[in-house]
Amino acid sequence: MQVVTYTKARNQLKSLLDRVVEDADTIIISRRDAEGDAVVMSLDTYNSIIETLHLTSNPANAAALARAIAQDRQGLAETHTLLPSD
Repeated sequence: MQVVTYTKARNQLKSLLDRVVEDADTIIISRRDAEGDAVVMSLDTYNSIIETLHLTSNPANAAALARAIAQDRQGLAETHTLLPSD
């Protein structure tokens, strides 16, 4: 994660946007007048965060995911063939 000033972000917007997309990184844009800082990230990164929040917001689903991760780490994961869609 990189922090850049508002002026630098404005002057280098294209390269900053390219960087967050290519590197799956985030950039903080800082403003000096107490207006609040901002975060720039790719849409893919944003969607991933939102999906993770959704999947873990339900305690039962979060527990099931934790069990699945533990099984995978123990080498107990199984591969299944998906059924064809009609």
